[in-house]
Amino acid sequence: MKTRKLTIVLALAAMTFIGTSCGNKQQKSAAEATTEQTASSALEIDSLLANAESLAGKEVTIEGVCTHTCKHGAKKIFLMGSDDTQVIRVEAGTLGAFDPKCVNSIVRVTGTLKEQRIDEAYLQNWEAQLKAQAAEKHGTGEAGCDTEKKARGETANTPEARIADFRAKIADRKANSGKEYLSFYFMEANSYEVE
Repeated sequence: MKTRKLTIVLALAAMTFIGTSCGNKQQKSAAEATTEQTASSALEIDSLLANAESLAGKEVTIEGVCTHTCKHGAKKIFLMGSDDTQVIRVEAGTLGAFDPKCVNSIVRVTGTLKEQRIDEAYLQNWEAQLKAQAAEKHGTGEAGCDTEKKARGETANTPEARIADFRAKIADRKANSGKEYLSFYFMEANSYEVE
């Protein structure tokens, strides 16, 4: 009888330990992300995006699968993390351009993480450009690069619809966090290597 009770207690303790260790996975802090980067010499895309606010303006090394290069001279590439919702744009900057052979390869990039803020002033400027017929054409049409839109979670197809969508998202963010802007993060590369 004592052995049976001891076995049950040990089984419950093991189940509790397993349940807590599986259930307590939390987002990594910036310090943990930096430690992870030092340990593996490259930060995973998912971890970078989860800690982007605290890593903005800092030099980091990231690694991911290149899913796309910009067709306008390969000045941008897009690196994917665990799935196609975890994507970051990487700009060549002073490097000039990326090798188009990066696509479908693992690419390691060292550079500075930058933040782009979309706020009401940005949207009003965009509207003024549209009215003056000065909107820059990129990608397959005036609606913008499909890969970049997907990386930002955009679903609208026209510039006007994109502006309206951004305004709705800004209003939601203001209601939830008090911030009157959207943050989109990208890397400006200093160096890269294709594995």
